[in-house]
Amino acid sequence: MARQIEIIQKEMLDRVASDETLVSLNSTSKVSIYRLIIFIISYAIETLERIFDTHKDEIDKAIYEQKSGTPTWYKNKSLGFQFGFDLIVDSDKFYNTGFTVEQIEDSKIIKYCSVKESSESNRLIVKVASDSDDVLIPLDSTQIISFTQYLNEIKYAGVKINVVNNPADRLILNMVIYRDVLVLDEYGNSIINGGKPVETAIKSYMKSLPFDGELVINDLIEKLRAVDGVINAHIVSTSSSHYDILTSEYSEYTPINVKTIPIAGYFEILNFDTVSYVV
Repeated sequence: MARQIEIIQKEMLDRVASDETLVSLNSTSKVSIYRLIIFIISYAIETLERIFDTHKDEIDKAIYEQKSGTPTWYKNKSLGFQFGFDLIVDSDKFYNTGFTVEQIEDSKIIKYCSVKESSESNRLIVKVASDSDDVLIPLDSTQIISFTQYLNEIKYAGVKINVVNNPADRLILNMVIYRDVLVLDEYGNSIINGGKPVETAIKSYMKSLPFDGELVINDLIEKLRAVDGVINAHIVSTSSSHYDILTSEYSEYTPINVKTIPIAGYFEILNFDTVSYVV
């Protein structure tokens, strides 16, 4: 781990003070020539040690992620999928010769991915999503067929893969916001700045959730209580509905008691009609 400049500098000053041939270098002024030289050298050493730390972290990460067949390997391979590109024969790498960097990056349509092992032996659950205008969306029918074929070509023999490419789970928040009448009006608008800070905070919390991460009700309440003009926040009930690929319809809404992980890997809130503001 990189040492702080002060520690390196003190070590050098101590060595100078203990060296009889350098006894004349005893000025306590921070702008003395020898102290400035020591500072410059200390700064350079500290920078070099930080570079070494970064390099070590990168090597450790590369070693960890190169282990083929792990969930992390499948996740990285999924994120590296290039729509419209062919694989090099007998390889899990794409043929990119003759294409620009921009074309290659634009072909990587999977922006979010989660890979988890199923309770069923030798089965992986791969959840994916793309995005449009900073909103998570599923891959279209052509894209998902191509991606599924890609996984079938690179996967390890005997491994079964279940690809989840659903539209967002729908979320309903039935909640009561106790407002400061000096800051928020009866509709939740900021009196000074305009806009609805509670709705903004909810969207911010949803966006901060990791893909395929847990929605925790208490964490959302804590975020809402920090909003200017919110005295307290009470979530009366929360429920969600997921897309059923067998029926091509959304399921009935089911209550969320403490926390939940979305089937699709992410949520959407259709509207905020169930949020009320009281004094």
